[in-house]
Amino acid sequence: MFVFVCAGCDAELTTPLSEVCLPVHAHQTYGNGAQLAVLMESGTFAVDPDPWGPPWRRWDELEPGEAEARGIHAPVHALSYGPSGATVIAPGDTRGTRLIPGRSGGFCCGLDGRDGLNLACEACGLPVATRIDDCSLWQAVWLAPDAVCRRLVDGDDPAPFSWEQLAQQGQRTPPFEPIATWGGRLGSSHYWSWSPVWEAAAGRALAHVLVASEGRPVKVPGGLTADVFQRALDALLPAGPPVRHAVLAGPGLPAAEAGADILLVPVHPRTGRTWTPEGPAAAAYAVPLPLGVWLWLAFPRPHVPIPASGVLPEGVLRDDPLPPRPMSLFRADRGTFRHTMARLPAARSPWLRAILEGVTQDMCAGLF
Repeated sequence: MFVFVCAGCDAELTTPLSEVCLPVHAHQTYGNGAQLAVLMESGTFAVDPDPWGPPWRRWDELEPGEAEARGIHAPVHALSYGPSGATVIAPGDTRGTRLIPGRSGGFCCGLDGRDGLNLACEACGLPVATRIDDCSLWQAVWLAPDAVCRRLVDGDDPAPFSWEQLAQQGQRTPPFEPIATWGGRLGSSHYWSWSPVWEAAAGRALAHVLVASEGRPVKVPGGLTADVFQRALDALLPAGPPVRHAVLAGPGLPAAEAGADILLVPVHPRTGRTWTPEGPAAAAYAVPLPLGVWLWLAFPRPHVPIPASGVLPEGVLRDDPLPPRPMSLFRADRGTFRHTMARLPAARSPWLRAILEGVTQDMCAGLF
C-alpha cells in the first residue's frame, strides 16, 4: 500500500491506498445536471498515463506531426499539455489539504477544475491536487504528479484475483440505474437510465470494434450485447457480406470458435491487463470491457418466467414487479468513443476519419 505526500514538505496527503486500473469513465461528462457518484472506491488509487489538465492547445494551433508525436491520430478539440501520470483518488481519502481561494471555477453546481489545481497542502501551501465535484462529472481528487510523491507503507496488498476467481466472485455492474439530478422546486429527483459506466464502456469498445471490422459489417451476439452494440454498428458500417463475427470470450466461458473474428473480453480491475485466449482464437482482435460490464453480458442474471409467490428458492429472482428499464435505446458515450478512437493509429484511415467527423458534427443522431 502507498500514501501520497507533499513534494514540498513531505506531509501526508492521503490515507493508505492500493493501486487499481483506471476506470474507463474517469473523464466522462454525463447528461445535464446529473449528480454522479464518487469515481474511485475508498482505499484505492489509479494513475492516468495520458497528460491531463491545463494548459490546453487547440487542434488548429498544433504544428504538423505534433499530435501524432503525443499519440493522437485524429483531430480533437484540444490537446492537454499538462503533466502525465496524474493520480486519482476518492475525495474522502484526502488528508491535510485545503481549498485554494480564487480557484473555485465550475460550470454550475460545483468545482470542475477549469482553474487548475484547487487544493493546497495545509502544511506548506503548495498546490497539490484538483477537486472535481460539479454536476455531470464523477467526483474525484486528482493529485498532480509533479507536486506529490508516492511512499510505500506497511501492509502488503493481497495478490490480485485470478481470472477464475474474478469470474466467480467479481462484482457485476448493472446496466440500468437511477440517476440523481438537481431538482427544481421539490428538491433533488432522479430518473431511471442506462448506466453511465456502461455507456462509457461501450464508447471505448465500439471504437475498437470499428477498427477490428476493417470496414466490413459486424454481427454481435443477441440479447443485451446486441442492444448495446448492434444498432450503432449497423449504422456506421456498410451492409452486406462478408460479415465479421464478434463473440464474448473470457474465463468461465467455452473456448471461442475458430471462426470468431472479434472477441469481447474483460479487463482485470487491479492490473488493467486484458484477458487473452489460447489456441486459434488468439489471432482474433480482443476488445476490452470493464469486468463488471463483461460479467453481466457473459453471465446474465436469470429471471423466473412467471410471478412467484411464497418463499423463493435460493438463487431465484422475483420478476414481480418487473425491473424498471430506460425509456430510450442505448447510446454509447460519445466523448469516450472519440477519446479512444483518436488514440488508435488506425484512426488515420480515411473511412474511420469519416466516421469520426460524422460523430463530431452530430450526424449520427441517436447513436451517441
